[in-house]
Amino acid sequence: MQDKVKRAIRGVAVAVFWIGVWWLIAALVRQELLIPSPLVALNTLLTLLPTSLFWQSVGMSLLRIVLGFLAALIGGAALAVVTSRFSLIRALVAPLLHIIRAAPVASFIILTLVWIDYDVIPAFIAFLMVLPIVWVNVEEGIRRTDKGLLEMTKLYAVSPRRVLTRVYLPSIKPYFLTAAVNGLGFAWKSGVAAEIICRPDLAIGNRLQLAKMTLETPEVFAWTAVVIVLSILLEKLLLCMTRKEGAHGKT
Repeated sequence: MQDKVKRAIRGVAVAVFWIGVWWLIAALVRQELLIPSPLVALNTLLTLLPTSLFWQSVGMSLLRIVLGFLAALIGGAALAVVTSRFSLIRALVAPLLHIIRAAPVASFIILTLVWIDYDVIPAFIAFLMVLPIVWVNVEEGIRRTDKGLLEMTKLYAVSPRRVLTRVYLPSIKPYFLTAAVNGLGFAWKSGVAAEIICRPDLAIGNRLQLAKMTLETPEVFAWTAVVIVLSILLEKLLLCMTRKEGAHGKT
């Protein structure tokens, strides 16, 4: 309990420090167009919060990106099962997934502008960025499954269902959860970046782009704060879920 309190106090102290640095820079620059003060950015955010447009934009961004993220979890895990079973398919798929991991996100966003509806692009980009992460981790989990246990299941003619639930899934689970935690941040950042470029009607990224185009710098800071806070909340929620899942697994 004391450790949690200490971490909370330290976190607040760090936040206060950086807000102080922000305030100092804004005071030195004295140009709201360049760097608004924390108070101005906060007031702008408070004016956005009661509007329906704010909540619709936040809700639609969350919906798109979370759907892309979940699709990547399912697709990456399924692909890992296939590629670990069939070496030829792995040889064909692996270079493409490595290219996706290495190439800039903006390149894929620009390419998809030609092929896909603007409302779908953020979800697709989130899916595309997370898919290789899940694939690599789940495939590693399959590869590291205890070979001795697998030999015993063959020796005692254990049913495929029990092999899956008692041998493979416990081995894959920590790798899958790690991929989910790491991939969520990529999904959120890449999805918002896609929204900034393709600008669907209701989206955080679109609001950011509009604020930049109209030189509403305080609004840019306010929407950026929303992106950061939502990213932290999503990560905390997923970490909480993985810890509970881990606790259930031990019982």
